[in-house]
Formats: sequence, C-alpha cells, structure tokens
Amino acid sequence: MDGRGVEEYRRRMERAARLRAAASGGGLDDEDLERAEAEEGLRHKRRTVDDAAKADYLVRDAMARGDFDNLKYAGKPIPNLGDGHDPDWWIKGLMQRENVTGLGPRAILLRTEDAELDARLDTRWTEKQVREIVEDFNARVIDARRQLEGGPPVVTRTRDVEQELQRWRERKAAAAETEAAAAPEPEQRRPWWKLFARR
Repeated sequence: MDGRGVEEYRRRMERAARLRAAASGGGLDDEDLERAEAEEGLRHKRRTVDDAAKADYLVRDAMARGDFDNLKYAGKPIPNLGDGHDPDWWIKGLMQRENVTGLGPRAILLRTEDAELDARLDTRWTEKQVREIVEDFNARVIDARRQLEGGPPVVTRTRDVEQELQRWRERKAAAAETEAAAAPEPEQRRPWWKLFARR
C-alpha cells in the first residue's frame, strides 16, 4: 500500500471504532445509524456472494478497465494446449527456449553429429586432425552400439578413415579453386621510376 492507501485504511478503521462505540452506548444520530446499517448490509452482501460470482465480477471489471487488451496470444491458439499428455513437457520446453543442445539418447546425438561431420571436418587444417576426429567418432558409435545405457537402437554407420580423408582433400581442393576463381585480378602497377620518367 502507498501512503494514501494506509491513511484511508486508518480513517476507515477509526470511523468503524467510533460507530461501534456509539452503537454500544446508544448515542447514534440518524445519519450515523444509516451509515452503520449500510456498512453492515454491504458486509452481509459480501459474505453471501459465492466465489464464482466474485470471480465473474472481477473478470468483468478487469475487462471494462481494459486489462485484457493486447495480450500475447490474443486471437491465436495457445501453444501445446492440444497435445497429448507428456510428462516431460516442461524440460522439452526449457530445452527449446534456452537452445540447449548435447542432451538426449546417444543414438540421436550420434545421428545429428553424423549429419554435421563433413562441415566439422572442413574446418580442420591437417590430415592428422581429420583422422583423429573420424577415429573418435567411430569409437563412440561402436561404444553406443553395445546399448549399455539403453535407449533407441544405434543406426549410425562408422566411417572409413581413409575414404573420409580423400573426401576431405577433394572438398579442400574444390574450395581453393572456387576461392581462386572468385579472387579479383591484381591491378598492374607501374614501377615507381616510370612515374618520374613521364614528367
């Protein structure tokens, strides 16, 4: 509550105390008596109204004030409302919102890594680095096939190291050719001494 709200609450409490004191002593004038009866009638009305009616009143009041205007999903379906029951809905939503990767069954992670392996190899500079990456990938595929942790079956194939090295060399050569073709021709510069000879 802010300062005005506290002050208003204090004034109401003082007035209620005066009215109760006056009512018990019998010294109420007509105006105070009417006010006390109106307040008692309002309190009684509040006690008799059920919770559903209170909620309905509050919602209608908020709609009249415009509190529900410009909501995020106004006129749109609420996401994930019609899906079947999924006990892990909250962790999946968190992973999607936070863009968390690297978690899941090994079979699925290996399939994803297999799809991105060529791009990863193309960022390496030496054949030794490429060989180490492919050998590590093959070792993890073989280890996952043992199914010690359970999960979906591993359908990812191992890769032949020599064949991957050859494919890597071909991709590097093709990239170098494209780069050379796209590079502009260097402009022909005259020797510095010819600049002075013309003058």
